[in-house]
Amino acid sequence: MTALKNESPSGSPSLSQTELRPIVRSQLQLLLEANNLPEAKALLAPAQPADIAEAIEDLPNPLQAIAFRLLPKDEAIEVYEYLDLEVQQSLIEEFRGQDVLDIVEQMSPDDRARLFDELPAKVVTRLLSQLSPKERGATALLLGYEPGTAGRIMTPEYISLEEGWDATQALAHIRSLARASEMIYYLYVTDSSRRLTGILSLRDLVVAQPEQTIGDIMVREVVSVQTDTAQEDVARLIQRYDFLALPVVDAERRLVGIVTVDDVLDVLEAEATKEIYQLGGVQSGDASYFQTNLLTVAQRRVVWLLVLLITNTGTSAVIRSQQDVLEQVVALTAFIPLLIGTGGNVGAQSSTVIIRGLNTDELRSTKPWAVIGREAIAGAFLGIMLGAVVLLWAYLLQGNLVVAIAVGTSLVSISVLASVAGSSLPFLFQRLGFDPALMSAPFITTFVDVLGVMIYLNVARLILKL
Repeated sequence: MTALKNESPSGSPSLSQTELRPIVRSQLQLLLEANNLPEAKALLAPAQPADIAEAIEDLPNPLQAIAFRLLPKDEAIEVYEYLDLEVQQSLIEEFRGQDVLDIVEQMSPDDRARLFDELPAKVVTRLLSQLSPKERGATALLLGYEPGTAGRIMTPEYISLEEGWDATQALAHIRSLARASEMIYYLYVTDSSRRLTGILSLRDLVVAQPEQTIGDIMVREVVSVQTDTAQEDVARLIQRYDFLALPVVDAERRLVGIVTVDDVLDVLEAEATKEIYQLGGVQSGDASYFQTNLLTVAQRRVVWLLVLLITNTGTSAVIRSQQDVLEQVVALTAFIPLLIGTGGNVGAQSSTVIIRGLNTDELRSTKPWAVIGREAIAGAFLGIMLGAVVLLWAYLLQGNLVVAIAVGTSLVSISVLASVAGSSLPFLFQRLGFDPALMSAPFITTFVDVLGVMIYLNVARLILKL
């Protein structure tokens, strides 16, 4: 995407722009419904492209195309790149052929490839055939790489320099290409075969002496990624080194593109959303969860619920096997939901931090047994604190000290068990090649429920001497 317009010298929006956001969103629909197009156009004029895109997304479908047509052509292209994919597709259906072509032709190659991923194959083929040879080649290059890789999210719009050029030549070259490039803050040095040999920042070039050569001021140790590098790994590298962009090379180390930080932010957001859905046992697929058909949503969510329904029969089996204890001390029954609910929550907390650590590589250099041991100790502390409270509460509710001791003691054991299960199962599923975020939650719940009830009733049998 291109940079924001109308920025203050510090790079952040001015106060007037910040105040415009709610005004644009609240008044735009009213003006369009009243067919007051001049006022609507004036309302959009000072707003940032990202804010205009957000305002258009909030409009009913028939009004989205009207609002978009009010924008000047150059600004419309920039706003279009900020729109959600669903809105982009909707606008394409509303526009005439030439209007669509003008928009798609001017998009950044990486944003265009992302849009094409969501369009029907026939529409993509038609649009590709109508693009200019340069843009068609750039888009086809990106679409040729596997989804989820650096090659798929990179842009070929970068500036490369030669080692033998002096600073004056390099600056002249940058001026001629700056408007057509995605980013000019990093400059990449290549040889005659386009192999990446170095990198320098625009600042280093500007402060260099006019006669200094690029080879004298560039950095030769370049952090780069291959075209088939997973996009999550690209995001971690940019995050680790605080880069604004990362060069992408092919198997022969030829520079083919760059991944910019704005694309990485999209990747991180998508991955975080996916992980959250999976932790809840909700598979969203590639589409937005809230844009997905309700029947499809139900089909995706019912899978793990059925698994839990079947496996939780184990809990019922344990209760039936201890029926004689419950018949003698009916008060024990009242605390079963409390114990298994607390155990499930403790296990979920442990699994959440472990899964997050695995996904961010924070646990890469840590032994699994050390992590599991640490969580077990934390579970013991939690169990002691919660157990003391529950013991007192159970006594106040039932007036039976022996039952209260059984409940409090069981809660300590269940908390340790849940912490161990919550921390160990993600490691196990990762070792087996399964997604820990998707697999851990239902198994932890079942494991803790079954063993938790078993522990509770056996502790009660022992304490009550039944």
